[in-house]
Amino acid sequence: MEHFDVVIVGAGVSGIGAACHLRTKCPERTFVILENRSDIGGTWDLFRYPGIRSDSDMHTFGYNFKPWKSKKAIADGESILAYLRDTVAEYDVTSHIQFGHRVTRASWSTGESRWTVEALVDGEDVRFSCNFLFMCSGYYSYAGGYTPEFPGIERFQGPVIHPQAWPEKLDYENKRVAVIGSGATAMTLVPAMAEKAARVTMIQRSPTYVISRPAHDEIANRLRRILPERLAYAITRCKNVLMQRYLYRTTRVKPEKIKALLLNAAREQLGEEYVDKHFTPTYNPWDQRLCLIPDGDLFKAIRRGKAEVVTETIAGFDRDSVRLTSGEDVGADILVTATGLNLAVMGGVEVSVDDKPVSFAETLCYKGMMYADVPNFANVFGYVNASWTLRADLTCAYVCRLLNHMTASATRQCTPRLRDEDRAMERRPWIVDFMPGYMARSMHLFPRQGSRDPWRNTQNYLEDRKIIYRQPLEDGVLTFSNPGLAEAVEDAQPPKDARTRSAA
Repeated sequence: MEHFDVVIVGAGVSGIGAACHLRTKCPERTFVILENRSDIGGTWDLFRYPGIRSDSDMHTFGYNFKPWKSKKAIADGESILAYLRDTVAEYDVTSHIQFGHRVTRASWSTGESRWTVEALVDGEDVRFSCNFLFMCSGYYSYAGGYTPEFPGIERFQGPVIHPQAWPEKLDYENKRVAVIGSGATAMTLVPAMAEKAARVTMIQRSPTYVISRPAHDEIANRLRRILPERLAYAITRCKNVLMQRYLYRTTRVKPEKIKALLLNAAREQLGEEYVDKHFTPTYNPWDQRLCLIPDGDLFKAIRRGKAEVVTETIAGFDRDSVRLTSGEDVGADILVTATGLNLAVMGGVEVSVDDKPVSFAETLCYKGMMYADVPNFANVFGYVNASWTLRADLTCAYVCRLLNHMTASATRQCTPRLRDEDRAMERRPWIVDFMPGYMARSMHLFPRQGSRDPWRNTQNYLEDRKIIYRQPLEDGVLTFSNPGLAEAVEDAQPPKDARTRSAA
């Protein structure tokens, strides 16, 4: 059984970032990345549907240590994957990755102060041990996306495709395509497929807010021409973080103001009647995800007549159409079910501490990354209201700081422990004030958060910077210890009578 100081689970954006942080901040630590798939990239290797792109700007979705150099700030999946490959090469991470390893279980032993990590490789069980387990596997299941029950869908004679399992060679040129759904994936697919398809129809049960932004950040591009690369990147990153936070904060305190801005911008593109029917949700902005459309590409496809939006519920299916409850039919040769994700807590890994299974649904999070009574364990869960990687960078930096502190203090175990005054505090869902369907279906499975620090999952980058960067590690909650060490020392000593005879 191979032993490492740190085992990282997942070689996507979070796992690669974790490895790079370890390489620079904890160079003496040994680590391995266990990746289920055959390549790096996670989301950006798994999803292959037309037009796949970021829905955050790359100056905040990129790593804080690796400037985004492209002129295009809203990047396509291929460019993001190239950025990740470049990062892996620059920080010499490739040799630390073991592909085809699906982690299934992790068990902690207090006496040994180590994790035993089990993985499946070609159907065979393999084991690793480590002192610290770092979960970087994201929050959705790679096994398959979510598709609701559609009675009668078997009558449809054409291909039925979920974006998470896109066929390598799907011919949709001059075909009629119906896309069911109105989230970020649907709004990416529709304008991309409209370039070749005869017509693309997005069928939505209810509208979603959209915001159009330029794909190019002109301020970033100008700064890059006159300033050193890293300085220009840092300034752009700060600008965009503040803009993201301002927009989100305003949706919480002045929702009607943001709602009016979003709807008026859409009306300028599509007209009042179309927007009132198809782009005016009943909820406030950011109660569910705000969909980004770069350069208004969805609006342009609709204006050209290559795409349309239908807001209606589905009554059934025929061999070449979708029947709506209004009695109308949407003709289709191809059906795309862009209906969301299935979430997975800790990548579906079974976790136990001293042979006792950990139920994360009953566990409180510590600073949004560690968990009460679970030693030497951290998890990356990014922001739902800002770029994922902002939070990933903070978490990785904290873990490195934690590991270095344990070395300096000669301790082997760090564990968040509830104080007496914490036990009576209110327990809240993992995510609050944001509940799209894919989260509402699974949020009961996720850890809980408390009503005060350090048990909150703030989803606020500016707050988290203070909590994670500035507050001391030894805060009265995170405990450092050497369990089992005294017993090990005692066992190593000869029996008392033997020591007496030796002294004599």
